[in-house]
Amino acid sequence: MTISPRGRRIRIRPALVLDEAHVEWRFVRAAGPGGQNVNKVASAAQLRYDARTHLPADVFARLRRIAGGRLSAEGVLVLTARSERTQSRNRREALDRLEGLLRRAAEPPTPRTATRPTHASQQQRLDTKRKRGQAKSRRRRPTSLEE
Repeated sequence: MTISPRGRRIRIRPALVLDEAHVEWRFVRAAGPGGQNVNKVASAAQLRYDARTHLPADVFARLRRIAGGRLSAEGVLVLTARSERTQSRNRREALDRLEGLLRRAAEPPTPRTATRPTHASQQQRLDTKRKRGQAKSRRRRPTSLEE
């Protein structure tokens, strides 16, 4: 993760910088590692980031597809980290996940290069269709010769 000396801004790409001031934190109790502290300390970190207002429209559209259920209808991305024992490590893990999601969403998809099917593949397709049709015609009731 690339954080400036102030620890406030994360560069996703040259034109897209995540300001940590836009991230809202909530800390809750979590099951899992923590020993006796698990019932006393709120070590799970829940990150909330309003993606709709802070991201360009194309990046937000890709993030919606990538994030799935982690993105609310209002455009708020919610990530919960609870695998570590300490709040600071869970906070770091949630920020790393946010950065990873934003990096994936910031990459424009590579355009599809139009190609044509080869002659051999076209022939194979037609042969398969012909054989399939013959197999089906053999299942039909034989026609009478008088007609």
